[in-house]
Amino acid sequence: MRRVFLTVGVLVATVSCTTTTTSNENEDKSGVTILTEGETDAELAAKVKAFEAEEKALKESKTTFTLDKQLHDFGNVKPESDNTCKFKVTNTGKKPLIISKVSASCGCTTPHKPEQPILPGKTDYIEVGFHPKPGQVGEITKTVTIEANTEPLLTEVQIKAFVK
Repeated sequence: MRRVFLTVGVLVATVSCTTTTTSNENEDKSGVTILTEGETDAELAAKVKAFEAEEKALKESKTTFTLDKQLHDFGNVKPESDNTCKFKVTNTGKKPLIISKVSASCGCTTPHKPEQPILPGKTDYIEVGFHPKPGQVGEITKTVTIEANTEPLLTEVQIKAFVK
């Protein structure tokens, strides 16, 4: 990534005097100096080109998916009970779906993601465990966040239960 230093007035002289590498300086109309230390224009152009190629590859690897539901209701459950459900994930895009991370809003909820990419047109499951702790009573709603190679990057589903 390109390091850019924005400096004003006296700081330019200080930075220029303390550096032992050569610098390219460009001043815009606002009087702000941009230092790119120790890199030639060719090196910067190569970095920009590599960044753009990486960004393009990332965009081209995006896909889409659907879920069979956005919310699972466990109904009435008891404290300290083990409850599990599954969210069916279908890859509706043209690239493999890679679920990189699933996380829960609370320690009483434990989601598990598919370990392998889901190929286009195929399905897999995100399994969610819910184990209410003592003292957790009443209506409980928890969120599970799915991070995948999609736009948007994050998708949320919810579980709920009435603990009594």
